[in-house]
Amino acid sequence: NGRLAMLAIVGMISQNGFLGTTGASMWIPGAAFDKELGATMPFKYFDPLGLASDGDAGAFKRRRAAEIKNGRVAMWACMGYIAPEYF
Repeated sequence: NGRLAMLAIVGMISQNGFLGTTGASMWIPGAAFDKELGATMPFKYFDPLGLASDGDAGAFKRRRAAEIKNGRVAMWACMGYIAPEYF
């Protein structure tokens, strides 16, 4: 356990050096889209990479549509994987 703790401390220190923080503000940033559909507690609008930090509504809508489309394609792909087992 001691070695694991030492490794964790090294990780936290390097994270603080590279990114500037190890606190909750790194994972729960304030976003312009906290009131959008699908934003739930405790994270509200979860954007860990900060892709929507500019507040551009057009880019947000485009990314949301792309996410829905990719999810639908993935569901059809799963069906295409399962269906040959039965037919």
